[in-house]
Amino acid sequence: MKNKVKTEKEFDTVKTFREIKDKISNDIKGMSFEEFSLYLESRKQNTYSR
Repeated sequence: MKNKVKTEKEFDTVKTFREIKDKISNDIKGMSFEEFSLYLESRKQNTYSR
């Protein structure tokens, strides 16, 4: 039987993804479709301008 050695992660991808997903979910909660479309456009513009 093999022993598994658990190492400390420097970066937890799953945890980070969940935090981002939760932030987006809170940001868009209660938005209409038009508001959501504007939100996506503003996020897209911010991403490409970096």
